Amino acid sequence: MSLQKNLQSTVIKGAQELFNISLENIEFQATRKEFEGDITIVIFPFLKFIKENPTLIGTKIGDYLKENNSIVKKFNVVAGFLNIVISDDYYIDSFYKIFDNDTFGFLHENVKNDTIMVEYSSPNTNKPLHLGHIRNNLLGYSVAEILKASGKKVYKTQIINDRGIHICKSMLAWQKYGNGATPGTSGLKGDKLVGNYYVAFDKEYKVQIQALISVGKTEDEAKKLAPIMLEAQQMLLDWEAGKPEIMALWKTMNQWVYDGFDETYKNLGVNFDSKYFESNTYLLGKDVVQFGLEKGIFEKDPDASVWIDLTDDGLDRKIVLRSDGTAVYMTQDIGTAIQRVKDFPDVSGMVYTVGNEQDYHFKVLFLILKKLGFEWAKSLYHLSYGMVELPSGKMKSREGTVVDADDLIQEMTETAKKIASELGKLEDYSASEKDKLYKIIGLGALKYYILKVDPKKQILFNPEESVDFAGNTGPFIQYTHARIQSILRKANFDFATKIKIEELHQKEKELIKQIELFPYIIQSAANNYSPALVANYTYDLVKEYNSFYQTVSILGEENHIKKVFRVQLSKKVALTIKLAFSLLGIEVPDRM
Repeated sequence: MSLQKNLQSTVIKGAQELFNISLENIEFQATRKEFEGDITIVIFPFLKFIKENPTLIGTKIGDYLKENNSIVKKFNVVAGFLNIVISDDYYIDSFYKIFDNDTFGFLHENVKNDTIMVEYSSPNTNKPLHLGHIRNNLLGYSVAEILKASGKKVYKTQIINDRGIHICKSMLAWQKYGNGATPGTSGLKGDKLVGNYYVAFDKEYKVQIQALISVGKTEDEAKKLAPIMLEAQQMLLDWEAGKPEIMALWKTMNQWVYDGFDETYKNLGVNFDSKYFESNTYLLGKDVVQFGLEKGIFEKDPDASVWIDLTDDGLDRKIVLRSDGTAVYMTQDIGTAIQRVKDFPDVSGMVYTVGNEQDYHFKVLFLILKKLGFEWAKSLYHLSYGMVELPSGKMKSREGTVVDADDLIQEMTETAKKIASELGKLEDYSASEKDKLYKIIGLGALKYYILKVDPKKQILFNPEESVDFAGNTGPFIQYTHARIQSILRKANFDFATKIKIEELHQKEKELIKQIELFPYIIQSAANNYSPALVANYTYDLVKEYNSFYQTVSILGEENHIKKVFRVQLSKKVALTIKLAFSLLGIEVPDRM
């Protein structure tokens, strides 16, 4: 039983006996730092039923708790707040109930009988992954892990945008300027090679636009008439017609990109249970349009285009089928969502990890699916996130000014190497062990810096700041875990057995309280789709531990019982850090 439930039952009984009132819920909050207490009951809601001074009400309830609940040691009342001091015995017993639970805070998969599909990444096959994709991948992967830990079954998926004019731009540029280059002959990852030709197309396109403008064309006319753009448009028509040589080139170049993506995903530490390809899904949804017309959900205009009128819902009219019978992105997304439930019949909801520029699109999509009568449409969520920018400003793929994901991972590893080498004691590490450690620290810094921020907020990414070994950073938390592991290695006595400790130091009590918050943090993070709650909880836990470490002696404690307990408490903190960071996709080293 949680502390709040324990106290609530006694307070409800006391309110009945003392004031002859029936209460259902009691409002609790953490006791403010300047007051003595472990938990606080807010008295003001009682004033609806009791016409007495709030201090007097609080005192009566405090006295009743002290007399009728053995875990209440003492109390104080400040204005309308009853601050309660809980006995050490309660926290000691509570600690040992979770001491041997190596996954404390996690619920077993699908105990809630709820299955969620989480979509993330969803790249284009005309360029490598960049910093923006990193935030997308880290958010999607972490939310999926948090949902699993909260007791849901989760499928991780992505839809790969492998068709369209942007793909043809890279293909055409390769035909013109590639001289048969392959990842093997060029020494480049496939996604980087293809991305270079996307940039090459844009450069030539701009040259041709300027040439046309110089002979009297307007900018709009020049953009439409540039020969290289006309060739790309023809290539798209050839692809849609299934022209063999175009299809063969498309498959070859896409495979180069897929191989490159897989390498980046592996380095980043994310994975997927399934993949969807836009080339297979772009025609989905057209049959649903007919169903929607029959049900009166959609309406056909005189030009034969099909629309849905959402003005009564505070939105606008949205086209779902063009007059020539071709689908739009909305139609495709409707069909893909339906297809996913067909493929995974136990799915009861979906999370779409997509940037905030698509907020309106997903409002419309979810509303259409609800109107079409799909029960699971009530459990759709757009994990909307802000853009990631650098001090130098926004990134542009066409101009080749993006921060490449692979390059950033390497840069983070090199930065971690420089800093960790100066701070750490790694003389007995082999070169490969050091390299592995530097990557763990570098990736940890990158992931934590991005995930500690609320998803909806924009991020200004600073690589140097993220690898700082002090403050709210991944390396600071990793270092604390390594420090605890050092303590455990040095403890030359049995600390696996439960012991009987009589009283707690205030710092020990605060640590236990922080550890016990972990299950609630996981559930809250799952409900809010926010890894930031887990990240910042872990930082708070580490701050609490470091305060404990600096205040009390651990291995130097003369009292053996206290020494054993403090090592046990340290071990539990380390395990909680490891579990929390696993939800963020971050490893924790045993030495740094």
